[in-house]
Amino acid sequence: MNDINIAGSESTPRIRADGSAGRLEMSGDSYPENSFELFQPVLEWVGAFLDGGGTRPLAVDLQLLYLNTSSVRAMMEIFDTLQEAHERGRAVSVTWRYDRKNERVADLAGEFKEDYTFPFEIVPES
Repeated sequence: MNDINIAGSESTPRIRADGSAGRLEMSGDSYPENSFELFQPVLEWVGAFLDGGGTRPLAVDLQLLYLNTSSVRAMMEIFDTLQEAHERGRAVSVTWRYDRKNERVADLAGEFKEDYTFPFEIVPES
């Protein structure tokens, strides 16, 4: 499994996936022209990490500021994969950090959190 290191742009988040650390990080805005193209490698990486036979936990750290509809769908797919792994006993968690001045992000993160039972923290930052 290869790690992922995608530089962010004005319309795409920075994405880093580190298998040895059991970490997936995404930060920035997400309104790419083709969300499938951007997020497909991430979905494949998460699936490979969780199905790879290991027992290491996976921690997802998000600092996403804005997501368009197709990015929200991609995040749902990632979270669904985490939920399935959690239900099989795998340790997974999400921490979503947001600027206190941007309550819309907190609301979006809260909507996601309601749908899943794995550990999911929403953390305000100054």
